[in-house]
Amino acid sequence: MPFAVYVLGLAVFAQGTSEFMLSGLVSGIAADLEVSIPAAGLLTSAFAVGMVIGAPLMALFSRTWPRRRALLTFLTAFVAAHVVGALTPSYEVLLATRIVGALANAGFWAVALVAAIAMVEPAARARATSVVVGGVTVACVVGVPAGALLGEHLGWRAAFWAVAVVSLPALAAIVVSVPDERPTTSGGDAPQASVASVASVASESPSVRAELRSLTGRRVLLTLLTMALVQGATFCAFSYLEPLATRVTGLGAGWVPALLALFGVGSLVGVTLSGRVADARRNTLVAAGMASLALGWIALALGAMSPVATVALVFVQGMLAFGTGSAMISQVFQLAPGAPTLAGSFATAAFNIGAAAGPWLGGLTIDAGFGFRSPVWVSAALMALALTTAAVTRLACPLPLTKATVVMKS
Repeated sequence: MPFAVYVLGLAVFAQGTSEFMLSGLVSGIAADLEVSIPAAGLLTSAFAVGMVIGAPLMALFSRTWPRRRALLTFLTAFVAAHVVGALTPSYEVLLATRIVGALANAGFWAVALVAAIAMVEPAARARATSVVVGGVTVACVVGVPAGALLGEHLGWRAAFWAVAVVSLPALAAIVVSVPDERPTTSGGDAPQASVASVASVASESPSVRAELRSLTGRRVLLTLLTMALVQGATFCAFSYLEPLATRVTGLGAGWVPALLALFGVGSLVGVTLSGRVADARRNTLVAAGMASLALGWIALALGAMSPVATVALVFVQGMLAFGTGSAMISQVFQLAPGAPTLAGSFATAAFNIGAAAGPWLGGLTIDAGFGFRSPVWVSAALMALALTTAAVTRLACPLPLTKATVVMKS
């Protein structure tokens, strides 16, 4: 695996830390800027919305740039947004920096996914994807707890400074390790590429219209919907893990950081294993992972009173969720070879739609009085919908039985 792929994972680690760390900083921000807790919570929502909107827009904006220039531009904007956020006394300015940071993060993600698969052989594409996505899981294990610890002892601004500082080595490494390739834009339709020739297609950029046509096919759209449902299930349960553990399972508050870290460790294991298996058996991995996730959320909802079951399932579900999710991202590239520059942005948008919708749906059930176990049941229901969507996709939009398809099918 090229060193540059790991550099992209490091940058994604810093950005993933920024995306999720505010859950432990809301009270400090609200007190310092003299706003309400819900207003401080909007900073997280603003980032998620910026990611959803920014992924396709930033990919379109930078699709003809050399990849190194695009990555450096987006990461520099991300760092600048955090420096301004750490310095400002204004809630409105901080909100604006969260939106700018999300747009930069979305653009970086879209280019990083394309750059990673372009630097490896076709047989290693899923592994390269898992390394990039693995930056998010490391953020869950290390970055988010560290951000919360910094916020508790040094104030929330220290966490913003830390994200900016951690991004600097990635900036320097991108300069020396990422090839400065400029995609060439064709004026016609997307080339008809087989799965085996995706890597060669990734070195060229068809027209925007051709890429959008490739991404708006029924099978691709249904796959993106399935991905959003899977991520919605993951973040619905994950967002309310603290009240589940303390008020249903009966664990002390001191267990919460350990549970969050355990989920992150499971996620890291999941993307690592997925990267080694998905290139050969992607479809089997996705199907088995989704079915196991559905059963796992049901088991957690039923067994949440047991500390042993809860601790074990937090690890298992983290492993399954991110292992399946990273395989689904590479699946989007497989299904849309005619969209080499925009496929990553659509996958990123689907991921973040789920990340935004899941916690909202879980919160609705809590507000309705169904208790702190209810978000886990919502996760199970979302997985049931995801399995249904996947079945419809397989039946209504079968893959053409070409030689390349036979090779890639499990």
